[in-house]
Amino acid sequence: MRLWLLLLIWRVAPKAVLLLEPPWSTTFKGEKVTLTCRESHSLAQGNTIWYRDMKSWRVRGNKIQIGESGNYKCKTQGSSLSDAVHVEFSSDWLILQASHPVFEGDDVTLRCQGKDDKKANKKVYYKDGKQLPNSNNLDSIKLNSVSRDNSKYHCTADRTTFLIPYEQTSKSLSIQVQELFPHPVLKASSSTPVEGSAMTLTCETQLSPQKPNVQLQFSFFRDSQTLGSGWSRSPKLQIPAMWTEDSGSYWCEAETVTHSVKKRSLRSQIHVQRVPVSNVNLEIQPTGGQLIEGENMVLICSVAQGSGNVTFSWHREGTVRSLGRKTQRSLLAELQVPTVKERDAGRYYCAADNVHGPILSTRIQVTVRIPVSCPVLTLRAPGPQAVVGDLLELHCEAPRGSPPILYQFYHENVTLGNSSAPSGGGASFNLSLRAEHSGNYSCDADNGLGAQRSHRVSLSIAVPVSHPVLTLRAPGAQAAVGDLLELHCEDLTGSSPILYWFHHQDVTLGSSIVLSVGGASFNLSLNTEHSGNYSCEAANGLGAQCSEAVTLNITWARGTSGNRTGLTTAAVTGLLLSILGLAAAAALLHHARTRRKTGGPSATGTSSSSECQEPALSKPSRIDPQEPIHSEPLALMEPEPVYGNVNPEDSNQIYSQVWSIQHTKENSGEMPFRQIEELTVLYSELKKIHPDDSARQASNRGRVHEDDEENYENVPCVSLASDH
Repeated sequence: MRLWLLLLIWRVAPKAVLLLEPPWSTTFKGEKVTLTCRESHSLAQGNTIWYRDMKSWRVRGNKIQIGESGNYKCKTQGSSLSDAVHVEFSSDWLILQASHPVFEGDDVTLRCQGKDDKKANKKVYYKDGKQLPNSNNLDSIKLNSVSRDNSKYHCTADRTTFLIPYEQTSKSLSIQVQELFPHPVLKASSSTPVEGSAMTLTCETQLSPQKPNVQLQFSFFRDSQTLGSGWSRSPKLQIPAMWTEDSGSYWCEAETVTHSVKKRSLRSQIHVQRVPVSNVNLEIQPTGGQLIEGENMVLICSVAQGSGNVTFSWHREGTVRSLGRKTQRSLLAELQVPTVKERDAGRYYCAADNVHGPILSTRIQVTVRIPVSCPVLTLRAPGPQAVVGDLLELHCEAPRGSPPILYQFYHENVTLGNSSAPSGGGASFNLSLRAEHSGNYSCDADNGLGAQRSHRVSLSIAVPVSHPVLTLRAPGAQAAVGDLLELHCEDLTGSSPILYWFHHQDVTLGSSIVLSVGGASFNLSLNTEHSGNYSCEAANGLGAQCSEAVTLNITWARGTSGNRTGLTTAAVTGLLLSILGLAAAAALLHHARTRRKTGGPSATGTSSSSECQEPALSKPSRIDPQEPIHSEPLALMEPEPVYGNVNPEDSNQIYSQVWSIQHTKENSGEMPFRQIEELTVLYSELKKIHPDDSARQASNRGRVHEDDEENYENVPCVSLASDH
């Protein structure tokens, strides 16, 4: 189509030629210029149509005389419209003139002209603001082999007025360079020749009728390769046989033999025809396109027929670039895709092309299944500590893996149950907790490509304490004054750590915390006041329980009643409290004392089973049930010893401050190990004066006091700070 349009252009009548007399495109205002319109090599015949800017008029003959500036064109009966010529009538004193007509490659004369040329001296010529070489004080200069560009020229000259010279500058001038010949057009006898056929290439152009003596030469090219013998006077090139490898981009060049003007044609694509490929087919291995991540995939593309080199290419829908490309003289080619990933899934096809045009195969779906990765097991209890009776959620999820995924849940390698995730993600299993559910949990994930097991997660289930058992152990069958009595309290079911309190009537003797299994003991050196009911209490943060009351009767049997060791009270033996449990013991002890004062179970009762009121703080406050459970050790503070004796002068008893406890007034619903603030000071009786010893007391008062200080002054009283 494009070549056909070009042929129409060449059949149009040649352009008319417009000449000036005098041959300058710029002159002074008031002067006249004669325009002549010519047909190629002869004068125009008949009427001539003239144009100035947008106006036209018809004149008989081929010449007119003008005196106004403008763009002039002409057209005769046997020619097409000429190129425009701009004629300028200037009122300036100094003008720059260029000869006309000027064609590409021609030399042009520039003349600097003053209105009164005798008064114009020292003429200088400039191109684009820069002085032209060797252009000083010349009436005219010659420019060699000009081209069609946008260069601007001007000149300067000295003008003398009243014997005073001063410089004048002309207006800028653009040289009107006409086209010597248009850009050539490459024509081929066929744009789609068949393999083995001949082809003729023609480089067509036309010289200006005003330059009939200019000689041109031609050269032809394919891609970046020169065809034939290079430059030739003939505008044609014969190719005896075309092959598929001759397909490509063709163009030609035309230039004057003097090399002054050279022009290039546009590129034309020429494809040599072959037997086209047909029945393109794609085969995928493994067969069916079902792959597991990490396998290798082979794509085989084949054609039923086709000649010459065939270019195979492989593609996946949704991607712009091809996966691979091969050109070979074969009807089959293959492409390997190593170690496929999940992103490689999709619809694949291939294309085959032997210069006739690509033919596509049908699409084949490729799926890439992903084995499950190691799943993650999360245990979610309603609170921060798993407690018997809680509903525990076991959530198992594999970060990667193709669905559906089957999850199995285990407790100590015993299957609890399973759950399926048809569309991926994780699965959950709920378990109502019992004491025997402590231990290790794990889960499996399996999607048919191999099962994976999670890491083990340990779970410790807290069990509330039951009624503890209190045992009194004396050296003999009958407890006597001076005996060292052991009170042993033990709960058999509750979770550690457990805090034990020991009570005599309404008095708390002491407490002890046990961090592992087993009970706690408290030793008491007996005197007559120690007869009565004893009980103990156990608590582990999930509730408190009291033992049955045990009654003890003390006699004046064995040993000396005045033995100082026998008079040592339970307060002194409070030093046996575990240092690790002091902080928690103080808080829970305060809780027990407060509970007794507010109506809690009495230690002096004789009922067979003394129930402890469940304190509000016995169970931890719940937090987000979705948070995975974890246990935190009891926060024990460093005990700070306090020493001091109390010895009222008017009393028969000596007391020593055994420990001081700060009690908090915070909400009872908080955890039982919170910082406490209220101070309670406990004193223990050290010695009770017997009436028979009054005389000896008077005589030995000083020594007794000294001995008391020696034995009891350094008993540490610990300031306890723990959670309530």
